[in-house]
Amino acid sequence: MSEPRWSFVIAYYNEADFLADTIASLDAQTLKPFRLILIDNGSTDGSERIAREAIAGLAGVEALHLSEAKPGKIHALETAMPHIDTPFVAFGDADTWYPPDYLARANAAYRAGGEDVAAVMAVDVPDPPHGSAARRKRFLRSKVASRIWPKQTHSGGFGQTFRTDMLRAAGGYSHRYWPYVLMDHEIMQRVLKRGRAVYPADFWCIPSPRRTSRRNVRWTLAERLLYHFTPFAAKDWYFYRFLGPRLARRRLTHLNLREKPWQQE
Repeated sequence: MSEPRWSFVIAYYNEADFLADTIASLDAQTLKPFRLILIDNGSTDGSERIAREAIAGLAGVEALHLSEAKPGKIHALETAMPHIDTPFVAFGDADTWYPPDYLARANAAYRAGGEDVAAVMAVDVPDPPHGSAARRKRFLRSKVASRIWPKQTHSGGFGQTFRTDMLRAAGGYSHRYWPYVLMDHEIMQRVLKRGRAVYPADFWCIPSPRRTSRRNVRWTLAERLLYHFTPFAAKDWYFYRFLGPRLARRRLTHLNLREKPWQQE
């Protein structure tokens, strides 16, 4: 087997209803071999057993299962960082379905984009993935928003991929940089200092519909507008002097990501 050029990282917490299907979608990838790094963040619902059983039968995938007892996704991702030694890395969520050509399309985008491409970002689409709503969202994200605001992120933690050396040079996922929600936005602020991000229209995944519930991580309209209209040169001020203190006052830390408000709806 050739040496893997890709790692796929998923940190999970109590995802028994989705984890097996997510891993199965990765097992179906056409680009192999790759490394799958799973990090259990203290699950209590049997997710760890499901993960270990699922990776036992993978073909063409080098699986590594880690545990991080310290609560919080950022701590789980920090645990994974030293184990990422492939040229490219994808980060995903445990409740998301990835089409069989997901890694192949990301790999092709890096080859086509050149050495200055630091990140290839997926669009989250509703099911069916080729329906009118999904096509419209792919168009708006890849052809409109990402071109109007090229130095911002338009994808979440479910669909971020990076050139590993640029991710490491930016500091990687780290609690010391950002202990709050919206960590997928903050890390892109650091990565985009190293290179550019691209949003291929044919690069997509399908997160669980429950992710439409955002009340435990929401930022205000004013914060969102300021994010869009703050120049990239002033984005450090935006995150570390403006947004961070505001999120701290509202207690919107990364621990909010462990809450599952859809279970009470």
